[in-house]
Amino acid sequence: MAETLTPARGALALRGISRTFHVGGREVPALADVSLSVATGEFVAIVGPSGCGKSTLLRLIAGLEVPDHGSIALDGVPVTGPGLTRGIVFQDHRLLPWLTVEKNIALALRRGPGPDAAKAARVAELIALVGLSGFEQALPHQLSGGMSQRAAIARALAPRPPVLLLDEPLGALDSLTRTRLQDELLRIWETERTTVLLITHDVEEALVLASRVIVMDPRPGRIAEEVAVDLPRPRRREAMAFVTLRQRIAARLHAYA
Repeated sequence: MAETLTPARGALALRGISRTFHVGGREVPALADVSLSVATGEFVAIVGPSGCGKSTLLRLIAGLEVPDHGSIALDGVPVTGPGLTRGIVFQDHRLLPWLTVEKNIALALRRGPGPDAAKAARVAELIALVGLSGFEQALPHQLSGGMSQRAAIARALAPRPPVLLLDEPLGALDSLTRTRLQDELLRIWETERTTVLLITHDVEEALVLASRVIVMDPRPGRIAEEVAVDLPRPRRREAMAFVTLRQRIAARLHAYA
């Protein structure tokens, strides 16, 4: 009897993506001919100088914007707008200030299928996963920055999206909190096995978390290099192989400074 294959969930394919903005009566090209494939369950980081179109690329994948040219597909299905198949977390947590942690996360499940009991169980599961047990009834202003981002990540994961998009989610945090949340992100990814695309300015962060780092050139944004991070986890930041990769990528980025 032939084996039944389970369809892939979370495989992204970008082909020939270009995007131009009109600013003050002139055209400003943000992206030009960007092609990228991301495998199911892969953790990919995208780095590049300011203005290289990193966040624009993420917004296109999220369906918040439409490319001028090219195509984006998730598991072979064209991306034509926002949807529950892609969760997104921004640098600003964007929690609703009048809702508790529990209700902010539950909001992502409000229109989804399933009984209320199953949804409540999913919220409780995520609160435990991101380390916010005991803060279910806290309002956003009662949380630290790191705790707020944990809640935002839980909210994005609530509908079990095949793809999680992270746009500088740790960029506003102090260095100690940022390091701790990097560890948390890795633990969450290992638990959920969601496909993750991370936008970051921090080369070290990219190397700690990702299995592949995409380096972009600016104006217009293009993929300059793809760097495989074939280092065992957890990654030692002081290891020679880690330092060599960090210096190699940083040297390319500093050329645009």
